[in-house]
Amino acid sequence: MAHTRRDQKYLAIDSNVLIAYLDLEHPQHSKVASLAARKVALNPTVIHETYHTLVFKLKWRPEETAGTLSELLDDPTILFLNQTKETTRAGVQLAKQYSLGGRDALILASFLNPSVPEIITFDRMLIQLRRVEHGTRSLRIRPA
Repeated sequence: MAHTRRDQKYLAIDSNVLIAYLDLEHPQHSKVASLAARKVALNPTVIHETYHTLVFKLKWRPEETAGTLSELLDDPTILFLNQTKETTRAGVQLAKQYSLGGRDALILASFLNPSVPEIITFDRMLIQLRRVEHGTRSLRIRPA
């Protein structure tokens, strides 16, 4: 899932985008198939939301889903951003400031990283925000 250019910034992807990318039968797969050529960033909440949707809504087998997500986690070209106490605090502030749900706020907070200038999503509410800011960091939000 990575482009070879070293100076390229990472693109954060929301769980709805990752789901469409992984599920070849998904109606929005063609919109995100080009992610294979991008350097992407993921976080624990995106991985777990993806698992939940693939297994419980799209009826993927749990073994297949876990294997697919494990491959992503093992890919050294993917930037994986862990969630810390500071990330959690930033998420609570983003939730309050932008009237976000807890998981969306936590996803955005973890991507407030100098290597991640933007996130792509299919979530209309997030797209309407266009940008979130916390302290000196900001994250652009755009449609996938």
